[in-house]
Amino acid sequence: MNRPITTLFMLTSVDGKISTGSTDALDVDQDFPHIEGVKEGLHQYYEIEQTTDLWSFNTGRVQQKMGCNEKEMPAKSPVSFVLLDNTHLTEHGVRYFCAKSKTFVLITSNPKHPAFSINEENLHIIYQKELNLPSVLIRLKNEFSCDRLTVQSGGTVNSLFLREKLFDFIDIVVAPTLIGGKDTPTLIDGVSLQSVTELNKISALKLIECATLQDSYLRLRYQVIK
Repeated sequence: MNRPITTLFMLTSVDGKISTGSTDALDVDQDFPHIEGVKEGLHQYYEIEQTTDLWSFNTGRVQQKMGCNEKEMPAKSPVSFVLLDNTHLTEHGVRYFCAKSKTFVLITSNPKHPAFSINEENLHIIYQKELNLPSVLIRLKNEFSCDRLTVQSGGTVNSLFLREKLFDFIDIVVAPTLIGGKDTPTLIDGVSLQSVTELNKISALKLIECATLQDSYLRLRYQVIK
């Protein structure tokens, strides 16, 4: 394979929501720890997260919600981070990930992104006028020796991986809650299919593991077979 093996790893509600609402002020990482019946088993998701691949794909928007533009500089981790971002990361946010990452790869279509003004040995920028995910993944493997990649981005970017057939495995931790709301982000958002001619963009899955965790949590692992 000329690209990394990819795994979508996400925390979701039973109804497939990956946020607690439709605004950036609402977020499962911030809100689940305060919900009775949900907070008790939440630690299991973070424990499983520690066992995922040493290359992690995310977005600047998600990391902005997590506070990377304001947090103090973190300790160096063994994880290499790939972030897709045009406008959400500030210079501080870029430096935050330089400090945190073994290797930090920023993907952007913004020629004025703050990252271009930063000189850090572990910072690498992939600039594309228009995002081309298959090309990005090929470069990650060939230029940075990224063999396995865990994807933890938002529903819109997840849909780009899905439609390009770039997912190999799906690993979902299901929290015992229903959130609802048609505008609340889901595991896979993006543009809906419009006709039967697009049905080949749907992925079929093979169940690898269905594990019952503590406090009514589940872990579902699938291999993408189509």
